[in-house]
Amino acid sequence: MVVPPWLSVPPPGYGGLEQVVAGLLNALVDRGHAVTVFGAGPDHGTAAEYVSTCPDVQYDRLGESLPELAHLAHVNRLVDPADFDVIHDHTTIGPLVAGRRRVPTVATVHGNPVGEYGTVLSNTDHGVGLVAISHAQRRANPELPWVGTVHNALPLRDVPRKRAPGQGPVLWLARFSPDKGPDLAIRACRAAGLPLTLAGKCNEPAERRYFEQVVEPLLDEDITVVLNADRDETLRLLLDARCLIMSIQWEEPFGMVMVEAMATGTPVVALRRGAVPELVRPGLTGLVCDRPDDLPAALRESSRLDPADCVAHVAENFSVERMALGYESVYRSFLAARAAQAGQRQPAPVVAR
Repeated sequence: MVVPPWLSVPPPGYGGLEQVVAGLLNALVDRGHAVTVFGAGPDHGTAAEYVSTCPDVQYDRLGESLPELAHLAHVNRLVDPADFDVIHDHTTIGPLVAGRRRVPTVATVHGNPVGEYGTVLSNTDHGVGLVAISHAQRRANPELPWVGTVHNALPLRDVPRKRAPGQGPVLWLARFSPDKGPDLAIRACRAAGLPLTLAGKCNEPAERRYFEQVVEPLLDEDITVVLNADRDETLRLLLDARCLIMSIQWEEPFGMVMVEAMATGTPVVALRRGAVPELVRPGLTGLVCDRPDDLPAALRESSRLDPADCVAHVAENFSVERMALGYESVYRSFLAARAAQAGQRQPAPVVAR
């Protein structure tokens, strides 16, 4: 398993990709697989074996290309067919350089596969298989070399759950970006007459500029701002919240925060964009709106939804055990297809050791 060099796995705060990968690593180890994770910085907190390509995580250089390229160059030099059946890559540039590896690679696409990122992915080495995290993401660029779709998931054992609907404010939880629509969340909550907590990641220059120029002028006493919350604070906010608002302005490829919210029993009020319809069951675990003008009524109505239905929905559809089974199936079918293309004998199945 190859993770980006920016954050530890699991992350101390914001980091949906790293949280998902941590759950997958532990689930695969629990199923008896021998798993090694390649990352940056000191030992990560998972059950997998860990190999570091750099003494420190490279968060301060997030957005630069060289840290990730250097990380991947180390990985490519270290992996050996005698040690690994398959490489599972979660980096942005990994699919471009995976052809230099001597071990077959599948790569999970964590972003929106269009624009510049779509150009990178369309030049993926022909021997690399891409895995989508939602059907909506896959539909956004169906010509890519997809080999499977596996929803992200959440380790549920340690997630606290509420027994009754939350009595606190509406919660917006994301990075401060126009894509995430915090300005729409403010307007919707004011129209509904409900208080709002904006809990956002705000430590990159673009995020700070957006917060200062767009969000700050809209603030008043009905809005509470929490910047760069850690995991414990995030869980406290979710448990207290009346609902989570997803006022997104882009085709969200997944939206892990929705699963996090529903796992605590907090329903989701969201605009119908990207993967939202795949994650939220309208009228049971949340309300899905076609227009921003529909959000205020949905925010008021969300208090009638049962937290137990939200929790049960996540347990059935977004457990790490289900995600691990999905990836096992991808690994098997991908390796079998590669062997068939090469006219080789079918490889031994990927099974728990």
